[in-house]
Amino acid sequence: METLLIVIFVIGYLAITLEHNLKIDKLIPALAMMAVMWALMSFGIDGFTSWFDSSEHALLEGFGNFNHAEKLELLEETLLHHLGKTSEILVFLLGAMTIVEIIDYFDGFATIKTYVKTRSKKKILWIFSFLAFVLSAIIDNLTATIVLISILQKIIKDRDTRLWYAGLIIIAANAGGAWSPIGDVTTTMLWIGKKVTTANLIEHLLLPSLLCMVVPSLIASFLPVFKGEIDVEDEEPSKSKFGATMLYLGLGAIIFVPIFKTITHLPPYVGMMLSLAVVSTFAEIYSSSKFSISNVDEESDAASHHSPVHSALTKIELPSILFFLGILMAVAALESLGMLFNFAEGLKQGMPLMGTEMTSSHVSDLVILLLGVGSAVIDNVPLVAASLGMFSEPMNDQLWHFIAYSAGTGGSMLIIGSAAGVVAMGMEKIDFFWYLKKISWLALIGFLAGAICFMIMRNLF
Repeated sequence: METLLIVIFVIGYLAITLEHNLKIDKLIPALAMMAVMWALMSFGIDGFTSWFDSSEHALLEGFGNFNHAEKLELLEETLLHHLGKTSEILVFLLGAMTIVEIIDYFDGFATIKTYVKTRSKKKILWIFSFLAFVLSAIIDNLTATIVLISILQKIIKDRDTRLWYAGLIIIAANAGGAWSPIGDVTTTMLWIGKKVTTANLIEHLLLPSLLCMVVPSLIASFLPVFKGEIDVEDEEPSKSKFGATMLYLGLGAIIFVPIFKTITHLPPYVGMMLSLAVVSTFAEIYSSSKFSISNVDEESDAASHHSPVHSALTKIELPSILFFLGILMAVAALESLGMLFNFAEGLKQGMPLMGTEMTSSHVSDLVILLLGVGSAVIDNVPLVAASLGMFSEPMNDQLWHFIAYSAGTGGSMLIIGSAAGVVAMGMEKIDFFWYLKKISWLALIGFLAGAICFMIMRNLF
């Protein structure tokens, strides 16, 4: 039965990675894989001899002696446990996505365009690189990429030049998302999973992530495409007088979430819901809306587009939310049977290098670097989800920080390796092989520079 579960997971995983070829949204195989795997576990529960206790991060003793009813009850409890942990991530993301859409409703991100006063291509490169680095740490790398490429399209009309900027924005956004607990789905998973804390994550990853962004941008600034100046067109007036206010309010509300968690010790999604409530209140006041988001009947539906909150809720990426649900619960199925734990133990017992046995830390470094490379080929969310079940190191262990860095920045090496890359690919119709030839080597250099910096810092401190 274990073999069958692994086969189903591999098939589902392949369907996810080949979504562009199969023309099937990745949420479909993710949800199907999750449901089928848990159903098979329920049918074959008596055939399993081991069970993994996630709360203790150890195999459950005496599981083989449990009767059928006890095993089914344990299965239901485990399923509910993982659903609760997954839901914490999903509700958090829903809140963050809604706040970002509310800011966009008021055209708040247009305020960022006012920072670009220069016509120098090199200076514009650095402005957008640093904006991507900082913004992605606050509103996540996916949203930061969408916002900055949208602004870029209004500033730079030559598409060939714009593609280069888009490539560097992807690298910078992924680097920026790696050092913030709210900057990337994977770091959010590690944060909510109590593997890292905000202060320690920033302390250990800010400099490596900064190098991951600065080194490629520095090299690129000497390339011919970034020499000279651009033609600047007249600025368009903002669509809303409250744009700047909602931008700063929304960003401040998102930044408040880690502070709220530190003060109250409550899960992050609670703080995100409070932030969403505050931002929504101001949004409704500024829009002079007269109806509630929970009361959209036939009379109010005609005017519903005037409600910023209702409008934002209709634009959030629900397919992404459902994909995360499917893939995280599918990985949880493998974790529950102890497969990930046993796999990690097998790695730690000895991976040959030059005819000798590697130490546990060497094995971990190699595995995590491979995880970073792997995230460029396949999605980094299931890779990090798997690592949560593989390693039992305590909170704020350097291993978790390295995982956050590798998974967050490794995806930049291919255009399909990160959510930021995929959305940029769609917005600018970037060719896979163009990115591989022009940008991938820059991303690889940045990834290695940051990884080396992290290892040096780890050994020094």
